Amino acid sequence: MVGKLITFEGIEGSGKDTQIKILSHYLKKEGKVVEVYHEPGSTRVGAEIRRILLHPDNIELCPDSELLLYYAARAQIIHEKLVPDLNGGKIVLCNRYDDSSRAYQHYGRGLDLSVLNLLKTTFVKVQPDLTVLLDLPVDVGLKRSTTHEFGKPDRFESEKYEFHERVRQGYLEMARADQKRFRIVDGTLPEHAVFAAIYQHVSPLLNENKKK
Repeated sequence: MVGKLITFEGIEGSGKDTQIKILSHYLKKEGKVVEVYHEPGSTRVGAEIRRILLHPDNIELCPDSELLLYYAARAQIIHEKLVPDLNGGKIVLCNRYDDSSRAYQHYGRGLDLSVLNLLKTTFVKVQPDLTVLLDLPVDVGLKRSTTHEFGKPDRFESEKYEFHERVRQGYLEMARADQKRFRIVDGTLPEHAVFAAIYQHVSPLLNENKKK
């Protein structure tokens, strides 16, 4: 049995970590086998790449290098984690995936979309079954981002408001263009209401296996 890949996307402070933890706990109580990952990271190689990408001291990292490092980490997690888990029938919840590169490096940085399309075709061998976009205003998200991985805002948290607004609008544009896969959830709602909305979208996907 092939598993399901559910990805979570959104700007800084949108609540992805919190909602993934809640959903994972809930699904495990239902008896499902669940794995949780974040991107970049969740592998030894990915964790090292993550530090390079996010560390606030690496201000000289150029957009092209940034993009290639993200795809290197992505290729690693696909090979090492996602493919084996999905082939084993597990439910995989992933905090960020390929849509993040489009949002941040294309819409945010302005990199050529044809380059990202080539990288995706070449390296991204696993596609999400469902993508939950937690949407909220940029100012609200940035105010929420108070727990910093490096003791201070990382490279992306330190970007200007305009950058984050481009990223947010990019996400919304992608969601409108692929309504079969994306589900937009209002990230400003209370935590329990956000989860209720997410589960409403997740439940039909997981029940597909019961019908087969």
